[in-house]
Amino acid sequence: MIENRDLTIDDYLAMLRRRMKIIIIPALLAPLVGFLISYAFTAKYTSQALVLVEGQKVPEGVVQPVVTADLAQRIATMQQQVLGRNRLQPIVEKRPGLFKGGKSLDDVLEEVRAGVQIEPVVTDLSQIANTTGGRRRAGQGGVPGFYVNFTAANARDAQDVCNDLTSALLTEFQNSREQVAVSTTEFISRQLDEAKRNLDDQDSKLAAFKRQYSGQLPGDEDNNLKLLGALNSQLDANTQTVNRAQQDKSYTESLLAQQLASWKSSAGTNNPQSLETQLTTLQGQLLALQARYTADHPDVIKTKADIAEVKKKLAEVNEAAAKGPDAMVKSSAGEPAEIRQLRLQVHQYEEVLAQATREQKRINDQIRIYQSRVAISPEVEEKYKQLTRDYDTAQKFYTDLLGKKSTSEMATDMERRQQGEQMHLLNQASLAESPSFPNRALFAAGGLGAGLLIGMILALWLEMRDKSIRNEADVQASLQMPVLVSLPWVTEQVASNGNGKFWNRHKAADDETKEKVGV
Repeated sequence: MIENRDLTIDDYLAMLRRRMKIIIIPALLAPLVGFLISYAFTAKYTSQALVLVEGQKVPEGVVQPVVTADLAQRIATMQQQVLGRNRLQPIVEKRPGLFKGGKSLDDVLEEVRAGVQIEPVVTDLSQIANTTGGRRRAGQGGVPGFYVNFTAANARDAQDVCNDLTSALLTEFQNSREQVAVSTTEFISRQLDEAKRNLDDQDSKLAAFKRQYSGQLPGDEDNNLKLLGALNSQLDANTQTVNRAQQDKSYTESLLAQQLASWKSSAGTNNPQSLETQLTTLQGQLLALQARYTADHPDVIKTKADIAEVKKKLAEVNEAAAKGPDAMVKSSAGEPAEIRQLRLQVHQYEEVLAQATREQKRINDQIRIYQSRVAISPEVEEKYKQLTRDYDTAQKFYTDLLGKKSTSEMATDMERRQQGEQMHLLNQASLAESPSFPNRALFAAGGLGAGLLIGMILALWLEMRDKSIRNEADVQASLQMPVLVSLPWVTEQVASNGNGKFWNRHKAADDETKEKVGV
């Protein structure tokens, strides 16, 4: 290849025609080599089973499922559990073909783990857009099913192990959901019992507080103020009653003193003169009282009664004087009825005063009680709010747990009745008719690509080493001089007739000679 000049499409096509054999020979030999190399690898057979995932039959608005984790994550978790040594060892021990070549149990277990692959089912184009290499990435959830693939050196072993692994996955799925539902119900039940004990404790504290501060709770403050106002009104009325009773008692005692003085002054002599004088005095008092009061006034009535009594005594004295000295002495024995009546009134007033005093003391005690209740109401209200807040929190927590327990029990019953999310084996593990590895067509295609690449590299290398001059552009680039004359290319063609072969030399281009004159 002549350097220091620009190559055109014709130059490249000329290179390709010159090096066609060098490109084609590796391209034809390399696929055969790749195909033969594929036989150097141990054949692997892949068995595939399809598992269908069905949603729960009861609407989620009626019963909320207890298992809310992403399906892909749960499948990955189940895969790790199934591939554990305690679950995987019984499966491989039933397959003696897996131990060929003197492999140990640990080696076989590692090979089985490496040969298991779980792929979600792609159902639409939107899922294909989120895939890598046509397969959906794990952890996206919402898949309607998944494939269980297992690869082994023997097709029958691959099918049997794939069936066992699929059955183990289905069993683990059902057991895990039911176990989660039961564990959730038991956990909520324990929490509910603890919440009930806490609620009972808060209820006892609140009841004891209400008993201790009965009548002093925040709701009783207005009632206490109303009762305090009523007690003050009762105290005022009671005070007025005491004052009136004291006044009446003083007045009655003064009347009693007057009556006693009058009676004692007249007790020594029961002559008509003294009674006449007393009658005259009472009549004067009656006239004075009638001038100030009406006829229904107690003093007027009492004075009239005294006058009638004096008149009666005067009549008895006159009658006793007519009968003799013994009758006069008998009529003068004992206090008069007026004095006894006044003494009875004084005693009644004293009882009224005693009762009013006791009532006044009781009302004062009640007022002090309600005043103390009103005074400590803010402190009691603060403690009461704290207790009620704790009680409301405990009650709300208990109510929430009660609802969750009911939901969890329904979900557990739904799982036991197999009405929740289920996995069903749609297609059993297939028996591979051809090995999944090595893919001989792929090896051949890889050989073809490698052969073409090698041929192209070899052709390019030969062209770069070739310094031949083939056209005018090569001359100008090599000699840095213009071309004066160029001759057409003359080819040899072999012709034949019926009797034999002979050579004929002719021109491949036109016969004119091209001349170019340099400047």
